[in-house]
Amino acid sequence: MNLLECKQNDILEVVKLNTQGELRQRLVSFGVLKGATISLLGYSPTKSTVEIKVGKMNIALRKDEAKAIEVKTI
Repeated sequence: MNLLECKQNDILEVVKLNTQGELRQRLVSFGVLKGATISLLGYSPTKSTVEIKVGKMNIALRKDEAKAIEVKTI
């Protein structure tokens, strides 16, 4: 499943990044990589952005960026 299919406050493990280039490099630099544990903090009211926590850092992702991250619940 992708990140947008998850519920608020879910604890997740990244399975795969379905992206390339600059976006992939940016996600990896934030610590969003295969095997990483992330928490889904919440969605914007229109679900156009999602906020996640990786380590001690909170990150806001656009809808299309969140769809590119495959995860599984822990």
